Amino acid sequence: MTKLDPLERARRAAPVLEANAQRAEDERTLPAASVAALVEADLFRVALPRELGGDEAGFATAIAVWEEIARADGSAGWTLMANGSGAAAASAYLSDDAVGKVFGGDPAATLGGQFAPRGTGLREGNGYRVTGSYGFGSGSGHSRYVSAGFIPLENGAPVMLPSGLPDMRVGFVPREQVEFTDGWYVMGLQGTGSYDYEVRGIVIPDGFHFALFGREPRRGGETFRAIFRLNMMPMTAAGHAAFALGVGRRALDEIRAIASTRQRMGDPAPLAGRLTFQREFAQAEAKLRAARLLVLDAFAALEATSRAGQADTLSQRALVRAATCFATDAAREACDFAHLRAGTVAIRDGSVLQRCFRDIHTGSQHAFIGEKVYADAGTALLGTVTDVVGL
Repeated sequence: MTKLDPLERARRAAPVLEANAQRAEDERTLPAASVAALVEADLFRVALPRELGGDEAGFATAIAVWEEIARADGSAGWTLMANGSGAAAASAYLSDDAVGKVFGGDPAATLGGQFAPRGTGLREGNGYRVTGSYGFGSGSGHSRYVSAGFIPLENGAPVMLPSGLPDMRVGFVPREQVEFTDGWYVMGLQGTGSYDYEVRGIVIPDGFHFALFGREPRRGGETFRAIFRLNMMPMTAAGHAAFALGVGRRALDEIRAIASTRQRMGDPAPLAGRLTFQREFAQAEAKLRAARLLVLDAFAALEATSRAGQADTLSQRALVRAATCFATDAAREACDFAHLRAGTVAIRDGSVLQRCFRDIHTGSQHAFIGEKVYADAGTALLGTVTDVVGL
């Protein structure tokens, strides 16, 4: 039987995720039914290489899939993009032995956790003994392997690279070796299982860790290799953009659905009949759609450059990151508008608009789309720097 298009599979899974959105918030991680729906639709492997059972999706397809799931439920969309982009990076850079053990052809194999190098590693045999404390381990509630970013030490000092930066690495540990300390009591994205956790003196064998800014994929077809020759940052950015666009789209769809009948106390007409609302709705629609087009255009240009075997430019990477930030801004403004204009409908527990509002404001606090990213992108686009670490 021919495998369905990834976006069609996402559309079929979306109703299950939406139906379980409140349960995800109650359990503070995706419930078993939601995880099962994502597994059945084979969505955790959308961005993985075909040799591991994946779709080897380019940026446009990955964005569309993650956006569709985020529209159904922000927590599910955030979890899927975190699991999906992290797994794709691991499948690109880990050794054959590690990939076989981590994935093993299993559509339920998932990776969660934080890639930031908040731990340290001491060389021990053919590996590093890693200790670290981590936060915001998105998708770790159901993940079989959990990431542990670390910096190798020698004689108590960080190992430095020729670039002058410390050697920052990402390792993966079976979940039974991780101590979860929880801490995920938050306003929004409550169902993402983004727990705090610790790794204490766990040996991560060589092959099960890779350079955070690595650009040498070990497997995959043309599209997959082109994307991960760019390092893992662009695919991570694609996930953040997709999440924001999906949540923003859902907020505007929700306010549109009630605009013809929702009439606030003292107003002479329903929302849809008011000039101010009409203008604000058109502006929100235009900005969100413009942001989406910018995202698709920036990512397409970056992917095309790499597919052509050319070196990506600093300005291309900067525009991808700026587009991701802009999409988040546009989605947040759309959610703010919809939440405000809906009135008391949006403040009640169980309201989709309330959830969109909470989710987008929580997602907006992530460092990956913070003010410094805009500033770094700005310096790159202005041409005042020759490189920016992390773009």
